[in-house]
Amino acid sequence: LGDVYKRQTQSTWGTIKNILSEMKVVGLISGGKDSIFNLMKCVEKGHEIVALGNLHHSILGKEEDSYMYQSVGSEIVEKVAECLDLPFFRREIKGAPIQLDLEYKEEKPGDEVEDLYLLLREIKEKYPDIQGVSTGAIASTYQKNRVENICERLGLESLAYLWGREQIELLTDMIDSGLDAIIIKTAVIGLDPTKHLGKSIKELYPHFLDINKKYGMNVCGEGGEFESLVLDCPLYKKNRIRINKATIQEHSKDIFSPVGYMRIEEAVLEPKL
Repeated sequence: LGDVYKRQTQSTWGTIKNILSEMKVVGLISGGKDSIFNLMKCVEKGHEIVALGNLHHSILGKEEDSYMYQSVGSEIVEKVAECLDLPFFRREIKGAPIQLDLEYKEEKPGDEVEDLYLLLREIKEKYPDIQGVSTGAIASTYQKNRVENICERLGLESLAYLWGREQIELLTDMIDSGLDAIIIKTAVIGLDPTKHLGKSIKELYPHFLDINKKYGMNVCGEGGEFESLVLDCPLYKKNRIRINKATIQEHSKDIFSPVGYMRIEEAVLEPKL
C-alpha cells in the first residue's frame, strides 16, 4: 500500500507541476525593468503571457505617492504593451493607501489595492483561462502580500520569480539578458537627476555598485532609489522604444539626495536592430 500511495502521490504532484508549467498568465507591468524581466522569467518557465495590465494615476507620468504602484513613466506604458504585442488593460487608481499594516487580510473598500482586484477581475472575465499573475516584486513584503491576497480572492497564482534574489546578481542577470532599461527617476544619495536620468542601467552599473558600497543602496532600486523604463528586451516582438523628447521634473531639492524624474513628451516605436 505504501508503494501504491507513493506512486499515486508522485503522479499527482507530477500533474500539478505540469499544470503549473503551462499557465496562461496576465502580466502586471509598470514599464520598468522588474515587471518586464519577470515576464521574461515566466516565458522561460514555460508559461504563456496572454494579456497585460496596468494601473495608473489620473495624470499620466506625474510623480504620485503610492505604496503599490509606479507612477513615473506611466505615459509610455502603452508603447511598452505595443512592443510586447499583447492585449492591454488599464485602470485608473481611485483608491488610496488605507490599510497600512504589513498584512492585507481582507477587503478594504477605498484602498488602492482594491483597484488591482477590479483590474484583474476585468481581465479574468475576458480571459477566463488565465491562471497566473506576473509581478516584479523583489523585496517588498507589503506589495507581495497584497498581490497574493488579490490572487487568492480571484483563484489565481502569484508568480514572482525575482522575489528574494540577491540584488547585484539579479541586476547583472537583467543586463546580460539583453534587457535595455534607462533610469527615469532618481531618489537617493549618489544619483543626480541632472546627470543620471536617461542613462541605461548597463552604463550606470559600476556607479550603482559604488553607491551600494558607500551608502548601502539597493542596486535594483527596490528601496525607491530609482525607477526605470525598458526600451527593448527579447520579448519585444518587432519594435523598440525611442524617446525623442523629455524634460526633467524636480520633485525635491534635498541637498543630499535630490529627487527628479523624466516626463516623456515624445516617443516612437522603431524597428529592432
